[in-house]
Amino acid sequence: MAKEKTRRALGRPKASGNERPTKEIILQTATHLFLRDGFQKVSVDDIAKEAGMTKATVYYYFETKAELFKEAMVSLMERIRGHIVQFLRTDEPLYDRLYDVILAHLQATNTFDLEGFMRESRTSLSMEQIQEIKIAEENMFDSIEQAFIEAMEKGEIPSIHAKFAAHSYMALAKVGNYKQADGTSFFSSIEETAKNILHVFWCGFFDQ
Repeated sequence: MAKEKTRRALGRPKASGNERPTKEIILQTATHLFLRDGFQKVSVDDIAKEAGMTKATVYYYFETKAELFKEAMVSLMERIRGHIVQFLRTDEPLYDRLYDVILAHLQATNTFDLEGFMRESRTSLSMEQIQEIKIAEENMFDSIEQAFIEAMEKGEIPSIHAKFAAHSYMALAKVGNYKQADGTSFFSSIEETAKNILHVFWCGFFDQ
């Protein structure tokens, strides 16, 4: 007797065991388009077309474009946090680990204005969605804050306000992508930018 086929929920897209989960594909596609074109210019139709699926499939997983954007940003920040943690877990001196983090950040964000991108989307998001993004961003700072706390315990750096230092460090990292009036950066390379940012940060906090 043939086995009865398992029915999927009404409206649920057909799953494939050999491919990436559909939700993951939608998130990665949406993140790419949002970062490239901005929140306002990207439609759910654009995301569905780029992902090779129907708009109904996208809406099955995400009720609105705003919800999809929020999930894409939270997912992006969680990935960034994972990379930060990897850099900070090495046995290198704190200074070298901080350099690796800031260099990776500049390399990843040097082609788009993340701050402007986030400002553009705020009017379309609910307070709850904005708060979830803020929490994800705060989690990125937490891993850096913990690295400062551990360095203080080891006597590698003097006593500081670890949370303030973590936020200041990331704020300086964002300055590294600033473009002057003529469209050029402050320094000739990302590596030089990272070295100068870290020098300002390190001397400002740790020089006696």
